Amino acid sequence: MTSSPIRGRPRCAKAHIWVRVAHAVVGVVVGTGWLVLPVMTVGAQDPVPVTPGGTVASATAPQQDETSAVDLLLPLIAVVAAVGLAGYGYLRRTRRARTRTTPGIVSVAPPAPTPADSERQARAALVLADDCVRTSREELSFVQDRFARRDTEPLVQALRAAETELAAACAIWRRYEQGVPEDDVARRQALVGVVGRCAEAGRRLDAQAPTLDRLRDLEGPGLARALEVAEGRFRELTGRTPTAEDTLTDLHNRCTPAAVAPVTGYLEQAKDRLLFATTRLNAARQSADAGEGARAAGQLRAAEGAVAQADVLVTGVERLATELRQAADLVPAALTGAEAEIAAARKGGVAVALTSGELHARLAHADGVLAAVRQELTAGPYDPLDALRRIARAVERLETGHAGAPSAAALLVARSSVAGAEDFVTVHRGAVGPQARVRLAEAVRELGAGHAGRADDMAREARDVAEQNVRAHGNPHTSADGDAPGLAAAVLGGVLLAEDPDGGPPAGYGGPETRGRHRFSAPD
Repeated sequence: MTSSPIRGRPRCAKAHIWVRVAHAVVGVVVGTGWLVLPVMTVGAQDPVPVTPGGTVASATAPQQDETSAVDLLLPLIAVVAAVGLAGYGYLRRTRRARTRTTPGIVSVAPPAPTPADSERQARAALVLADDCVRTSREELSFVQDRFARRDTEPLVQALRAAETELAAACAIWRRYEQGVPEDDVARRQALVGVVGRCAEAGRRLDAQAPTLDRLRDLEGPGLARALEVAEGRFRELTGRTPTAEDTLTDLHNRCTPAAVAPVTGYLEQAKDRLLFATTRLNAARQSADAGEGARAAGQLRAAEGAVAQADVLVTGVERLATELRQAADLVPAALTGAEAEIAAARKGGVAVALTSGELHARLAHADGVLAAVRQELTAGPYDPLDALRRIARAVERLETGHAGAPSAAALLVARSSVAGAEDFVTVHRGAVGPQARVRLAEAVRELGAGHAGRADDMAREARDVAEQNVRAHGNPHTSADGDAPGLAAAVLGGVLLAEDPDGGPPAGYGGPETRGRHRFSAPD
């Protein structure tokens, strides 16, 4: 430890100063004594008989005067020298203390972090904890494909506990962003709570990482079976991808570009992940055949992460197609239900008191929305989810307090928005910051509470912020000579932890201490 030497240094510095002062005082005392001594002996009796005057007496008198002058001058010089030396030493010491680059005195207690420092720490903790949860969820899916539920239950419980801690941290941060609490001390404590909750989420996952490793035994006999599971999911995805391409083409023919925008580019990204997975699976097989268990395990984990994200991307296209089809089927019923709500509002069936002017304006807005949707239905391709969103919002503003088709429409829209934002953050988490993640967590919470409109708003906001993060992030892993197949996509998706020029180790189940435990050298 370095605390003892650091604390001892100020005492040494003070001791040097006092020693120099003591030297000066001693010099002054000695010099003063030397000066006073001749004076003290002036009135004393001469120990040697005085010779009677004469020629000899007159000759010795000047000699005595000269000796007295010398006796006075030398002590004076000594005093001046001592004082000057002590002063020079003190000034030099003071100047050195002011100009040195390393501190001469270090406080025992570290300086308190500024609010900006605490906020940066909280943001970083949120991103790290969210990454750990998402990565653990991905690897756990491969474990559950192979082992019985009773074998994976401790891993599932740890993941759920980590998710709960992360959700609580996001809720605290969200309130902090909104200015709650207002007291400075309480706000500092809120940031401490965010960091603490995130740390606890990581600890829960770290504690179960050894259990997962023993269960999978990737560096031993378990590697062969794990490879079979990963290769099976890889083959299943490569078979689904062409079908998803046909589905996407059909969506472009039936819907507007805005309706398909949430999954634009997803299949290209899925192919990129699958290409990366192909390289890593081959490398894992080669390493296993060569008896390099640790390297094979690392290559397998990288391949599993890429396969999991390719699954998210392909499934995202398939799910959006289903949601758009369901929305198109629900639009006529939503229109009918909205008309009934408008009629009830005109008859005074409004749950919340509104002025006549406010009610008239909201009714006019609802009539306009319904007319626009009907026109889109007859005009050609449209966005069914957006049509349902507008219908549900128009009816919601009437505040009739009734349920029915508009409520079902709002729920379908909210689920679609939340799922789309989840997918985007998952496959781009290497670039997504805390703001989008916190808003996504709030959207999930609002959806669970049945607040469909609020969930839809927060999910769309989270998606917008996440897309901005990705655009600002760019692609720092490309070069003039190119890179390994799919490397940039793997880093962007958080499959690789970006700790080394070759992309770093693959991410696995665990918290900050264990998620990067599998390492491998880059394939040739």
